[in-house]
Amino acid sequence: MSLHPRRRSFGINLVMTVWLAVIWVLVWGDLSIANVLSGLVLAVLVTRLMPLPAVDFHGRVHLPSVAYLAYRFVIDLVVASTQVAYQAFRVGRTPRSAVLAVHLRSHSDLYLTLTAELCSLVPGSIVVEAHRVSGVLYIHVLDVDIAGGVEAARRHVLDTEARILRAFASDAELTEAGLTRRPQRSAADPGLQGAPSQAAAPVSLTEIAGTEPVVPPTEERGERP
Repeated sequence: MSLHPRRRSFGINLVMTVWLAVIWVLVWGDLSIANVLSGLVLAVLVTRLMPLPAVDFHGRVHLPSVAYLAYRFVIDLVVASTQVAYQAFRVGRTPRSAVLAVHLRSHSDLYLTLTAELCSLVPGSIVVEAHRVSGVLYIHVLDVDIAGGVEAARRHVLDTEARILRAFASDAELTEAGLTRRPQRSAADPGLQGAPSQAAAPVSLTEIAGTEPVVPPTEERGERP
């Protein structure tokens, strides 16, 4: 049973209004009647005067996958925070940073935004640019070595996208992305089920910053007489 568009729009606006009011109270740090009422008034004005564009969502919420997504996000948050704290107190070593181009499976604006948000919320990585048409995220990694290398950092982003798709995408969207509701990893390329070739990503930024360029090997030639 589907809701009438007006009822659905009203429900979305109500949730957005309440959420903005909660953010307003958290910013002030004081749960009072004045803050709640002022937050509600401002939220109504914002949603009425500056409405957000409609989000095209054809998926469905899969609660077990949502719970696993939240669980893995907390784990990533704790691990990354520990790694960044370790780097802050480590003396005598400069982190080897990188800007990576990651070609996502889905071209949906919603899933691309969710993937970018979760990756940016984890300490040590932040999205510096996103291409909607090509579905490519450019992500700055604080330390490639601690992340396990360039491919491991890319695989982490693709894993995050896969968990988001399994949590919110429809069966048709999962099939189009080359995924299944339950992860099926192979020993050859774990975590890259359905992922497009990363060589096709339009890399316009330096992949590894502060490193010497890799020169292809040349054939050894004897000295001329």
